Amino acid sequence: MDATATPNPAPAIEGRPADSPPLGFREFVALIAGLMALTALGIDSMLPALPAIGESLGITGANERQYVISVFLLGFGVAQLIHGPLADRYGRKPILGIALAAYVVANVVAAFSSSFALLLIARFVAGTAIAASRVVTVALVRDCYSGRAMARVMSLAFIVFMAAPVIAPTFGQAVLLVGNWRMIFWGIAAVSAAILLWFWLRMPETLHAEDRQLFSIGRLVGGWRLTVTDRYSIGYTLASAALMGGLYGFINSIQQIVFDIFKRPDLLVPIFAATAGAMAIANLLNSRIVMRLGTRLISHSALIGLILLSGTHLAVTLLGFETLLAFTILQALMMACFGLAASNFSAMAMANMGHIAGTASSVQGFITVTSGALIGALIGQQFNGTTIPLYLGFFTAGLIALAIVFVAERGRLFRPA
Repeated sequence: MDATATPNPAPAIEGRPADSPPLGFREFVALIAGLMALTALGIDSMLPALPAIGESLGITGANERQYVISVFLLGFGVAQLIHGPLADRYGRKPILGIALAAYVVANVVAAFSSSFALLLIARFVAGTAIAASRVVTVALVRDCYSGRAMARVMSLAFIVFMAAPVIAPTFGQAVLLVGNWRMIFWGIAAVSAAILLWFWLRMPETLHAEDRQLFSIGRLVGGWRLTVTDRYSIGYTLASAALMGGLYGFINSIQQIVFDIFKRPDLLVPIFAATAGAMAIANLLNSRIVMRLGTRLISHSALIGLILLSGTHLAVTLLGFETLLAFTILQALMMACFGLAASNFSAMAMANMGHIAGTASSVQGFITVTSGALIGALIGQQFNGTTIPLYLGFFTAGLIALAIVFVAERGRLFRPA
């Protein structure tokens, strides 16, 4: 039996094919990836522009500029509690459609911001709106797939999705060559509008009428309780939160690391692309091997690899051997391990949640992103002109994630299917 399968699955509904998307497989994966990529575009395109934003709006502290990233992530995390239940009640399509429209508007407001406070408000609202893309896309995939098949779809989507961290900083940097940082927000709004049109015209509703949940406090609390009491759901959600803390710490710190430590602002985009490319390759590999090896063997091995690599990088830094090349190589390898762990953790967390996919996805997303954003902000604010805070944070987060997985699996790591 598949180790990620639901022990007590909801009964199958006659006439509803298993593991069958409503679109052609390639278009389905591409659209899911495009929806997911809007979040990365909203974050990563900001990185080259942070100094320009600070200068334009009178923010002199380098660490303060990180709030442009942090408030977006906080809004992204908190709002997932809202989008999930709404998607289970009213369907995936209307909730995501309205949220994407709000995301377009929020980016337009950000483009017009005349103060840092207004910009942060617009960023928070943008984060709350695009949170629907995380919740509803996971629910969409779970509506159509489960177990290892879901992990495969998520991995393939991540391959396309990971193009965004490569393209987004390049886009931001290119815009700054011909205009100002406000044009970046106009660009995000335009891309978001195009994705909204594609989604609305091509994606049918995947939540069947008989599966819609009545919106009530009792049912909502019941769904939350089920999500946080299932040991796989809460275990892999908390483990993901720890790892996301390291990732968000990296995103918060990377601009200052490249600009201030290595004095090579021209290499921000290539270095970021190298780390994103490593994650994309890892997810491609996962899509090829997960059906054969299983989610646990791959993700548990990747988690241990991340801990060893972050510990090695921390030692290299403490011993004074840090170089730009060493930083790039070790960070790329860590991101590859992160990619292998994260996509499988997501599938395993949803294994028993098929009948409340929207609500479960929202609770898991809230815990993962909000906790990760707070941890990442803490790591980022410790920046002191070295990479020590970043890799101490990564190493600690990895150990915490491993301990949580050990408890969730009752000590049986690497369990085969």
